[in-house]
Amino acid sequence: MDDHKVEAEPDDSQRSGLRDPLRAIAGLGAIVLILEALVLLLTIVPMRMMRVDNLSWAITVILVLTVACVVCAARARKAWAWHGGTVIQAALLVCGPVFHWSLAGVGLIFGITWWFALSVRTKLSRPPVRG
Repeated sequence: MDDHKVEAEPDDSQRSGLRDPLRAIAGLGAIVLILEALVLLLTIVPMRMMRVDNLSWAITVILVLTVACVVCAARARKAWAWHGGTVIQAALLVCGPVFHWSLAGVGLIFGITWWFALSVRTKLSRPPVRG
């Protein structure tokens, strides 16, 4: 006789409707972070045109945050990547008063988007409630 246990398929009341909710959650977080990385790269040229004080520091911080976005996006299945994404949003908000207000604007827009991704992650991580 076989001693292997066969896992029972969860009934329909335990399914969220997605084939792999964890993969969908990771995909959403990765998309938000990759879009943010792209927008951050696109802020470098206008910063040069606006004659920002400490331009070299501003560009360095933007490049570091861009790399951080890409690393967190690549590891979006890990919990630390989601915490890292939150730190990136906070860092952008702090960069606004230090370098230029437009960085705080980018931080605010992507902060709201990141908050939405976190709320979707929370909802999809729980089993569905069926009436």
